[in-house]
Amino acid sequence: MIATVAWQYHSRGLRQSAIAERLHVSQSRVSRLLDQAVELGIVHTVVVLPEAEQSSLEDDLASAYALTRVRVHDLGEVKDETEMARELGQLLALHLQNATMDAKVIGFTSWSRALGETVRYLQPLQHSGVKQVVEMVGDLGPPTLQHLAAQNTQQLATLTGADPLFLRVPGVQPNRELKQIVLEHNRHARAALSKLDHMDFAMTGIGAPGIVPQLRAGDNFFTSQQVARAKKLGAVGELNLRYIAQDGEPLNLDIEDLVIGATLQQLRRATHRLGVAGGPPKYRAIRAALIGGWLNMLVTDSTTAQWLIGHRN
Repeated sequence: MIATVAWQYHSRGLRQSAIAERLHVSQSRVSRLLDQAVELGIVHTVVVLPEAEQSSLEDDLASAYALTRVRVHDLGEVKDETEMARELGQLLALHLQNATMDAKVIGFTSWSRALGETVRYLQPLQHSGVKQVVEMVGDLGPPTLQHLAAQNTQQLATLTGADPLFLRVPGVQPNRELKQIVLEHNRHARAALSKLDHMDFAMTGIGAPGIVPQLRAGDNFFTSQQVARAKKLGAVGELNLRYIAQDGEPLNLDIEDLVIGATLQQLRRATHRLGVAGGPPKYRAIRAALIGGWLNMLVTDSTTAQWLIGHRN
């Protein structure tokens, strides 16, 4: 009954009074059933952002870093990085909902918190030409995080009508020899890495050098000593575990030879390179990614945007 009422009201455009008459119930019951449809998830509310001209802040940020597309949102006071990722991820979902996805191959940082929020709130894209969604980094952290990353990739593929290409191998190997053995015996991983050469659209996370709470040092990830050494050598940010200095130049550290995932060169070849990040802990990482030209599209908050504009040089 709930689904029937919801379908007649939202899809067929019938008034509540007309539905009540057809189903021989009161109009007040129809109203209650519609409320229940929302509570049970039968009906989802979708917010469509208007296609307005960019704000002056967006224009200034795009001009400062030669970006092709910028979206800046005033989020007010955000208490921590988790909330920042959630807010920006949801806003990116709204922008993607209204955009034309003119890409055949999407590279996707499946373990990014912000991008995970994006696919959680994204609705199916009606006119997508996407053929493959490819994970940009292998498994990181404990099995629960690996499972969540795989779900994110599968969800984005489903929403775009594409095939998912997973990297179901540890994202950071203990040594180069083991990395070579793993790739020799996993044709699916080799296929995914090869497809990253043909990315049209890269959706990538932006990280500060460190070990985020979901990850554990040495558990499919760098050790604390390796991260500390990267910082000592000048790392201020990373893109899919590839470290960059404050001038945007790649550091090409030895530990990156242990990574199974997209290289910076593969990222650079993508026509559209989108990053979503914000907040003081990531200021320098975002700036380095933009100065280096590794990204040409950005979704961020207004406070971060103002900092980036003020620290261009």
